[in-house]
Amino acid sequence: MQPDMFFALLVYALVTSITPGPNNLMLLASGVNFGFRRTMPHMLGIGAGFLLLLLAVGFGLGALLAAFPALHLTLKIAGGAYLLYLAWRIAMSRSLGDKKGADARPMTFGEAAAFQWVNPKAWMIAITGMAVYTDPRAPLVSMLIVALGFAAVNLPSVSTWAAFGSALRGFLADPTRLKWFNVAMGLLLAVTLWPMLG
Repeated sequence: MQPDMFFALLVYALVTSITPGPNNLMLLASGVNFGFRRTMPHMLGIGAGFLLLLLAVGFGLGALLAAFPALHLTLKIAGGAYLLYLAWRIAMSRSLGDKKGADARPMTFGEAAAFQWVNPKAWMIAITGMAVYTDPRAPLVSMLIVALGFAAVNLPSVSTWAAFGSALRGFLADPTRLKWFNVAMGLLLAVTLWPMLG
């Protein structure tokens, strides 16, 4: 891959990883409700799950979905339903989860990794990234470069959202502010479904 193409890939990875979407809104809410340290498995799960999704798309899963629209529609419906469930959970959260025994808990590594497979934004980014930045003359090498480029950019990007949420914990320790913050985050997360409905 040429240096200018690699730079373009890193810019694409940064823009798509750091802009608002389901993952980043959930990390912001998790940073507020559970703090940065307890949100780390969620952040790492996003990175691992998205890396596996990218590689699967590179190895032909994207083409499979294009060939079988019913499978693609099923994935969209399952992803949308799960996203609405997560939005509801966030919107109904009413206390900062400071204790390990609290009912509310942050998303686990496995849950965050699995969520990438039903996250509409993750699919769009993976399919576009692999289509635009892989070289048909060296598909395997360029596919691995795309995956590594995303891996290098993704974790610092998503960590920014969790850190920002963690920084807001003091301000949102007030139960009324926290309630309205979580309701707003739940609604914003649900709104991220809008592009998928088109």
